[in-house]
Amino acid sequence: MAKKRTKSKSKPTTAKKKVTLKPSKQNKIIFGSLLIVLSIALFFSFMSYYFTWQEDQSILSEFAHRNAEASNLLNKFGASVSHFFMYQGFGLASFAFPLLLAVTGLYLFLGLSGKGLIGKWIWGLTGIIWISVALGFFAAEQPLLGGLIGYEMNDFLQDYTGKIGVFLILIFMLMVILVRLFNFTPEGVANFFRSQRQKIKSDFQKDAPHVENMDELDELSVQLETKEVDVAPVVDTYTHKKDIPPLQNEAGLDVNLPQEEEIDISLEVEKVKEEKEEKDIKAEKLVKDFGEFDPKLELGNYKFPPLELLEAHGASGGITINQEELEENKNRIVSTLKNYKIGIAQIKATIGPTVTLYEIVPEAGIRISKIKNLEDDIALSLAALGIRIIAPIPGKGTVGIEVPNKNASIVSMRSVIASNKFQKAEMELPIAFGKTISNETFVVDLAKMPHLLMAGATGQGKSVGLNAVITSLLYKKHPAEIKFVLVDPKKVELTLYNKIERHFLAMLPDSEEAIITDNTKVINTLNSLCIEMDNRYELLKTAMVRNIKEYNAKFKARKLNPNDGHKFLPYIVLVIDEFADLIMTAGKEVETPIARLAQLARAIGIHLIIATQRPSVNVITGIIKANFPARIAFRVTSKIDSRTILDAQGADQLIGRGDMLFTQGNDVTRLQCAFVDTPEVGKITEYIGSQRAYPEAHLLPEYVGEDSGTGIDYDISDRDAMFREAAEVIVTAQQGSASLIQRKLKLGYNRAGRIIDQLEAAGIVGPFEGSKARQVLIPDIYSLEQFLENESK
Repeated sequence: MAKKRTKSKSKPTTAKKKVTLKPSKQNKIIFGSLLIVLSIALFFSFMSYYFTWQEDQSILSEFAHRNAEASNLLNKFGASVSHFFMYQGFGLASFAFPLLLAVTGLYLFLGLSGKGLIGKWIWGLTGIIWISVALGFFAAEQPLLGGLIGYEMNDFLQDYTGKIGVFLILIFMLMVILVRLFNFTPEGVANFFRSQRQKIKSDFQKDAPHVENMDELDELSVQLETKEVDVAPVVDTYTHKKDIPPLQNEAGLDVNLPQEEEIDISLEVEKVKEEKEEKDIKAEKLVKDFGEFDPKLELGNYKFPPLELLEAHGASGGITINQEELEENKNRIVSTLKNYKIGIAQIKATIGPTVTLYEIVPEAGIRISKIKNLEDDIALSLAALGIRIIAPIPGKGTVGIEVPNKNASIVSMRSVIASNKFQKAEMELPIAFGKTISNETFVVDLAKMPHLLMAGATGQGKSVGLNAVITSLLYKKHPAEIKFVLVDPKKVELTLYNKIERHFLAMLPDSEEAIITDNTKVINTLNSLCIEMDNRYELLKTAMVRNIKEYNAKFKARKLNPNDGHKFLPYIVLVIDEFADLIMTAGKEVETPIARLAQLARAIGIHLIIATQRPSVNVITGIIKANFPARIAFRVTSKIDSRTILDAQGADQLIGRGDMLFTQGNDVTRLQCAFVDTPEVGKITEYIGSQRAYPEAHLLPEYVGEDSGTGIDYDISDRDAMFREAAEVIVTAQQGSASLIQRKLKLGYNRAGRIIDQLEAAGIVGPFEGSKARQVLIPDIYSLEQFLENESK
């Protein structure tokens, strides 16, 4: 009964949150026009008031009389409003009110963001008060200049601080306004006067020296008389400087030429300004006015799922240490090695949630391979399943023996998500897999993997691992930043994520459900992702950037024009739960697009996560393995399967229930996968799905398969109205694709696909060629015009 009460109370609260008072665009235009008209009326009223205020004094009390007329340009309304603002208000400073109203009206009329508008009003009102008080101080005998407010405030302040105090207050307020609004600094004033002084000094030095009388002219001519001697300059071949010897007179004495008088001119170094393109200047202005583009703005009230939705499985106190078990295992390891004449210099234990790592330092002269060969003997002595020997441990001079704990601890997803390592992770796509042997949270970046291959026998934790990956991203990323393409041939594992379809999922335009369970639709989805990849690379090319991170940063800085087809690109994560089933039914049709995506999709933010329960070589082929450096192996049944996944042994010796090995191309790390139960995933998706969402799921480009019948003959009268424009776009770009038409002509997926079919029927573009763009059969616009004219005849 208590649960029912809480549910009934929670419904009205959610309904209240959805109520918003955001005005429509039409209302903004109407209200903005009203403010602009009102500002113009106030301006002319104020201007006229200073010429007609004496004549209109008698009319102010007769405002209700219809026959009474005022001399103000706006009659009685202008006289009354001007009297209120000018005389009873702020005087001349009241002219700022029409300006503020006009600026506000323009913001609303043009549909601009209101960011910064409140600041303009605050500083505008501050300036009005300062001007009013200043005019009341300096022109107290003229009440119309400062208004009644300026006069009274000045009189009030003088009663407490005197005239000197009021003057100091005005100076301080002026300094505040200059510093905050105009970036006034003492250095700036000093630099201004210094530059003016240098300019005046240089102007004086440019004037040529003049001779006062003829005596000075004769003296100058005597100093310059020397005998010309032809002397070849000596060139230093190393430094390439010319050493000119001194001139000699008739008596053979050295004559030094008079040196030029040194002019003491201070050199002012001007900073070289970086030349910016016009579009960069416009972008900086847009960022200054409206701020950076925020992709999260459409779902600005989105709330990330709280930790309370996850359960704390297992003991709350963490790992419990069983001292007797540790001592017993240590003695058995030492005695087993001693039986084979292997001495141990040192042994150390590191306790993890499911496995304890015993690090041993063998005595000098012991061969490591000898210890490695005793793996089965140590397992027999310990009577434990899943003994794994690491000889040696990378980065350490020790040999590791991993022994499963008798009482394994469950690693809850809550403890992993709540850890500082995950919460403070500065990664693009952080994933918390679980905990290591040393009980540390293991967090990796999917964007740097860039793709992940998961394999293991049935019931060993693959589906839980996929849920842990998706849950990590749901707790860290906004719906605008990431989209999932979920493929679930089992039809039951990923169905819970249907609730977040309009938040986080991506799908084909004509699909009924976002989660793909039909193998034939998987082929179309994979080829659609290839088209999306090609389109994104085209956007990166025009934006002159190398990856999605640089592209989105440039788009947020408003340096890319949406009218050119640019848009914010979310990350796309493709999750396939059972890859072996797809390979059995589709084979190369699935393997080829996946290989393309694995090879090329990293830079444009498409990442693949593939899981399979049969890690054989005909499922995980060489092409796939080469492009999936990050791999996770749960427990498998044979050493061959372990080598297929990891290129190393060890996965066959895991103990199951989430025990896994992770490699990213170098070291192999043993982890205990975090456990997230199905009800927990249901709570998370329910929480996200109950919030405001996008109108529909993220749509992928439309893919038309080979069997879609594009060879239909279209009658000229049945052609689309945009057929000619689309033909011109295709011929100009020499690229036949529906996405190009959709981007350039701003059409929908279905309509652009129909136009492509009509272009093929007309003979303008070639037939469908898989994920490649169609061949354009007409070379230029002139040929297209001739072709269409002949066709119409």
